[in-house]
Amino acid sequence: MLSLDSSRWGELQHAYGPALDTPSLLRQLQSLPEAAGESEPWFTLWSSLAHQGDVYSASFAAVPHVVSALASQPEQAGSTYFQFPAWVEICRKHQGMSVPADLEQAYFAALSQLPALAAAAASRPWDGDMVACVLAAIAAVKGDATVAEAALALSPDGAASYLGWLADQ
Repeated sequence: MLSLDSSRWGELQHAYGPALDTPSLLRQLQSLPEAAGESEPWFTLWSSLAHQGDVYSASFAAVPHVVSALASQPEQAGSTYFQFPAWVEICRKHQGMSVPADLEQAYFAALSQLPALAAAAASRPWDGDMVACVLAAIAAVKGDATVAEAALALSPDGAASYLGWLADQ
């Protein structure tokens, strides 16, 4: 995983230019802050690294750090720790992007940890957001960006409506 002290962050891009601010935001994830409204560091991470469905070279460098924070305490991490890497992978697939060669191994190794981390997080109760984000993460890791995106859009009410629609077909 790219060191948070690496000068490479200045070469990586996010929605607003060089990703020099990203390491300080990623450092904050070690305390497992929740993502609520415009709370930091998540608000800036989302807006700069997964901006309106676009992802950037810095997005791929950030995912291993998000997964590392999740891995430190999967039974306490919120749904965003699954949602963010899933969304980056969904967007990467939809955009047909390649991960920069020097970030590729760490990026895909981090994604491959998500199913085991989901199992570790299963020891606590999950709300609908957690279920949807975990399902999306597993689908994204297994290569199905469409199912992953659908899972993120799924809520208990939406699932019930979908099943009603499906029964009428």
